[in-house]
Parts: sequence; structure tokens; C-alpha cells
Amino acid sequence: MKIFTKTTAAFVGAAVMLSAVPASAQINSISDLLNQVRSDSAKTEAENRDREAKFRQRANEQTAMLSEARRELAQLERKAASVQSTFDANGNTIARLEGELRAAQGDFGEVFGLARSKAGEFKAILDSSLITSQYPQRTQVLGTVAESKALPDSDQLNAIWQTMLQEIKAQRQVATFTAPVANVDDGAEQSVTRVGPFSIFTEKSADFLQYTPPAGEEANVLLAKLPRQPGGAISAAASDVASSSGGIVYAPIDPTRGELLKSFERVPDTGERIAQGGTIGKIILILLAIGVIFGVLNIIRLALAKMAVGGQKRKAQPSKSNALGRIMMAYEGAKNKDADTVELKLDEAILRESPKFEFGLNFLKLAAGIAPLLGLLGTVTGMIKTFQAMMIYGTGDPQLMAGGISEALVTTMLGLIAAIPLLILHSFCSSLARSIQGTLEEQSAGIVARHVESRGV
Repeated sequence: MKIFTKTTAAFVGAAVMLSAVPASAQINSISDLLNQVRSDSAKTEAENRDREAKFRQRANEQTAMLSEARRELAQLERKAASVQSTFDANGNTIARLEGELRAAQGDFGEVFGLARSKAGEFKAILDSSLITSQYPQRTQVLGTVAESKALPDSDQLNAIWQTMLQEIKAQRQVATFTAPVANVDDGAEQSVTRVGPFSIFTEKSADFLQYTPPAGEEANVLLAKLPRQPGGAISAAASDVASSSGGIVYAPIDPTRGELLKSFERVPDTGERIAQGGTIGKIILILLAIGVIFGVLNIIRLALAKMAVGGQKRKAQPSKSNALGRIMMAYEGAKNKDADTVELKLDEAILRESPKFEFGLNFLKLAAGIAPLLGLLGTVTGMIKTFQAMMIYGTGDPQLMAGGISEALVTTMLGLIAAIPLLILHSFCSSLARSIQGTLEEQSAGIVARHVESRGV
């Protein structure tokens, strides 16, 4: 049994080895298989020896590269030490020279230190002044004095107080000069008017400009048109100054030197204000538009009807084209009857004509009542949004609540704006309708009176 097992295992092993033998090799016996395995083992050992030799060769190359890198590192460290030594020596030399400079300056060092400090402070003031847009190079001397470590000369010291006097003189002037405007005509130069250090605007269109101080010594002074102009009396005053050839005119002055004019960017225009009302605001405006159109057309219709009735009063021949003519025709059909019957016929004709004059009055009255209610609805929804924002984000940032508050206030405003003209239109229409009805009743009473008189005769 053991012999059979070993034979079976040898057979299985031979079968496994056969799978590794190329298909072209022919194995007829176990000895052929054994020879083939020995041959393959020898080839594998030879390949392994070649690989080991290559690995050893590469290891030697890597060792050489490592040695070379270490040599370079040592050389760079020596160079760095030399540079550091030179840097330290230069630092000591600079410190010694600065000490000698301070000793040479003596008491003048504090004086000129104060001059440099004041020059730097005054340069910062002038850089933010509108007058610098007219004289862009006037702060260079101040910058040189403020940054210099050497003693300034007399010309540089004189430039400080001369620049101060120039600023004082220019603050009371209204000057016109040319300067590039960034967002007008692709940055082309424009003729601009400056009112002291308070405001600046273009001479041609009276558009207010904002001034951006230069970022560096070589940067250009930047003027740019304000995204939103103030309009109204402020822009009108700028136009008067730009077009004035002499005399006394009112000039626009911004005491904050531009910040107040920039704040107009945050003021919403009419379209933005309406958009703050949201969906309810748009519904109110649609209702207002429909009501105004309907009311105006109704006023025209009633006015034409009143003119037609007035014309019929001056004519004896009745016409079907107006209400009074149709009432007169109703009398013609019943004039042979008694007075009571005639009166009833005329009342019936008046009642038939009255709904035509009252047409649309209820709609105008209803629209005038609904508009403020819609505004109140918008107020409620806006306050709900505000409280939701407060609940989620807290009360730290007012801008988060601004949307709900704007909707609450704008919808109320729109509702009142819509209700006022609708009520006025309803009043006009009601007045015209009552006037026509009064004329018809007056003429009807006159017709009955003449009928009674003719029967009495």
C-alpha cells in the first residue's frame, strides 16, 4: 500500500513538472523527465547568478553616488559657513557704521528723525487727498525724506512745508484739469473738476468720480466713475459748476471726502426696491396696473357718455346712441298713457341704463381694498422670514435679517401706493356715474312734468 502511494505521488509530481516543460519537448519516460528538470534547474541557477552580479554592480554604483552626494554636501556646508561668516562680518560692520552715523549726527539726529516721521505722516495724508489726483508726483519728495537714513538736505526740508502750503491753498480752489478715468472711454483722459478736497466729477457729464490712492511710488493715480450716481440736486449742482463760466454757484461738497458719495452704491433704485417686495409685491403691482388701466378706460367711457347725454339735452329728436335718447324713446312709446304709467316706464328705462354706468366700480373698490391687505400679508411673511433668520443665525449679523425686513416694509408701501390711485379712480368713476344718473333722473322728471301739463290742458 505504501509502495502504491509513493508511486502515485511520483506520478503526480511528474505530471506537475510536465506542465512546466515546453510543448515542443518530448518526454517518453521518467528518466527523460528527470533530465529535463535537472537541465531547467541549471538554467535557473545561472540566471540567478547573473541577477546577483547585476545587483552587486548596481550596489557599487549607488555607493559611489552616495559618496559623491556626501562630498557635495560637505562642500556646500563649508561654503555656507563661509557665507555666514561674511554675513556676520557685514552685520557687525553695518552696526559699527550706524553707530558712527548716530555719533556724527549728534543732536541733529533727533531733529531729523522728527522730520522724517512728520514727512511720512503728511505723505499718508496727501496720498488719500483728492488734490493728489491733480498733482500725482507731489509726495515723492516726502517719501524720499521719510525712508532715507541719511540727513535730509535743505531742499528736502523746504519741500515739506512748501507741500503743506500747496495743500492749504488747493483746498480752497475749484480747479479743472485732465486726468485718466479708469472706467470711462477705456481709461482715456477726461476733463474733470475738483471742488477742494471734497468732491471731483467729470466736466462733460458731471459724473462723480472716486479716487484710489496709489499703491506704490510708480503706481498711477486712479480715478474711476462711481457705479451709481447720486442724482437729483447733487448731480444738478455738479452740472452747474461744470458749465459755469464765472459768478457764484452752489457746488456739491462731500465732507467725508468721498465716503458719503460711495454710500449711494448701497441705496437701491426703484427696480431693486420693488424686487425686495418678492412675489407679493409683484402681485400688488400687477393689480395696480390692471386697476389703473381699467379705471382710466372707464373714466373715458363715462366722460364720452356724459358728453353724449349733454348733447342730447339740446336736441328734440331722440337718438339710440346715448342713454337720454333711449329714455326719450321710451317716453315716445308710452306718451299716450296716463302719467303714472309714463313715470313707471321712464323709471324702468333709467334702471336699465344705470348698470352700464356702474360697471367696473365694484372692481375698483375691491382692488383698492385688496392692495393694502396684500401689503399686510407681505409684512407678515417678511417678519416670519426675519424671525426664522434670527432663530437659525442669531441676531449678530443684521444683513441676515435685512431681506425679511425689506419685504415686510416694501410690500406695505406698495399696497398703500396701489390703494391710493385706485381709490382716486373709483371716486372719479363714481362721480361721473352719479352725474349721468342725476341728469337722466332730472330729464325724466321734466318729461313727466311736461306730460302732465299737456294732459291737463
